[in-house]
Amino acid sequence: MLRRTYNWCIATAGKPYATWSMGAVSFVESSFFPIPPDAMLIPMSLARPDRAYYFATVCTVTSVAGGILGYVIGYFLYESLGLWLMQLYGYGDKIEAFQHAYNEWGAWIIVIKGLTPIPYKLVTIASGFAHYPILPFILLSFIARGMRFYAVAFLIHRYGERARAIIEERLGLWTAIAAVVLVAGIVAAVYLF
Repeated sequence: MLRRTYNWCIATAGKPYATWSMGAVSFVESSFFPIPPDAMLIPMSLARPDRAYYFATVCTVTSVAGGILGYVIGYFLYESLGLWLMQLYGYGDKIEAFQHAYNEWGAWIIVIKGLTPIPYKLVTIASGFAHYPILPFILLSFIARGMRFYAVAFLIHRYGERARAIIEERLGLWTAIAAVVLVAGIVAAVYLF
């Protein structure tokens, strides 16, 4: 099944709707969807290393746009939709402490959590709830998400064919490592959020 999914992602990279699909995943991940855009960015960039930077740009722009939606949810709809989403991800009781941390470390929280596998939607909703100024939020989101996606693009553009061969040779191992990193990010978010 894993090999089939990987092959589908690689084959989809050449389709006309692939970039739209990746952009949609990146957008919704920043506000409510649980799967990170890397699940499409990496295979698509491996299939087309010459377009890795373009894919990173699409992910960055759509992720920030989705982050703005998450911010709006936190700012205007926290008591209804925002609180429900935070509770869904297990953070409902920690939002007050997070708001206090935002007063002192807001910019660092946005940048650091935007770079890590910690679900970005938590940052976007909490930023709106904490009434963090919107323009710095957008700028810091571009920096954090851009650094993350462009780092992936750089590595794949530079080592594309070699990286693809290594990944395809041990797909199960790399998927397990990615899953461990994602789970570690979520666990870290639970205890550091």
